[in-house]
Amino acid sequence: MSGILDGKRILVTGVLMESSIAFHVAKLAQEQGAEIILTAFPRPTLTERIAKKLPKPAKVIELDVTNDEHLARLADVVGEELGGLDGVVHSIGFAPQDALGGNFLNTPFESVATAMHVSAFSLKSLTMACLPLMQNGGSVVGLTFDAQYAWPQYDWMGPAKAALEATSRYMARDLGKQNIRCNLISAGPIGSMAAKSIPGFGDLASVWDSRSPLEWDLKDPEPAGKGVVALLSDWFPKTTGEIIHVDGGLHAIGA
Repeated sequence: MSGILDGKRILVTGVLMESSIAFHVAKLAQEQGAEIILTAFPRPTLTERIAKKLPKPAKVIELDVTNDEHLARLADVVGEELGGLDGVVHSIGFAPQDALGGNFLNTPFESVATAMHVSAFSLKSLTMACLPLMQNGGSVVGLTFDAQYAWPQYDWMGPAKAALEATSRYMARDLGKQNIRCNLISAGPIGSMAAKSIPGFGDLASVWDSRSPLEWDLKDPEPAGKGVVALLSDWFPKTTGEIIHVDGGLHAIGA
């Protein structure tokens, strides 16, 4: 029986640790029949080591999404490896330390600008860099953390994720005519490298202990990974501009 991504070519960003959602997306995508290519920054060698744990070998290329030269050469490098693309996974987010951990009112604009560039604008720049390879349409899937709310310690990553969510909707509007779908998975908290960089992450994650209808496991990125893979597949052929929650149902629950 073939997988739901059989024959598809997928670019996956953000594989930093085996515990990351992006790693599980890459693993599940290969298991479901896809060819994948990984991007990494600032330490491609780290991603190369993690990639050895995937079911099949995967090439790793260096990509700083804020570097115009990296973006300009991306299509050529990926095209040589895969010939084209059917899907792109945006699992990129960063904010300087002074933009996190309860410092919201004192964060300088320079740090806010960095958070917005890396975490939100990069969805557009990455997609446009890959667009020449998506001649037959495809699926762009990003990862967000529900930006409807102000979360403990999350600070300027919250507005950055809100910008990411709006960016995805506008991309869905403008790329639909090329049969490219743009959607997001809103995942619950996972104990990834990105999470560990947030001061007081435990306070944020503890909300799930008391309010999530389904039991939530901080150590299990696979449910979010499955959500991404589903959106990459042809099983959501007319879904775009959507945010699908994979958060144990917490988004639906009040105080």
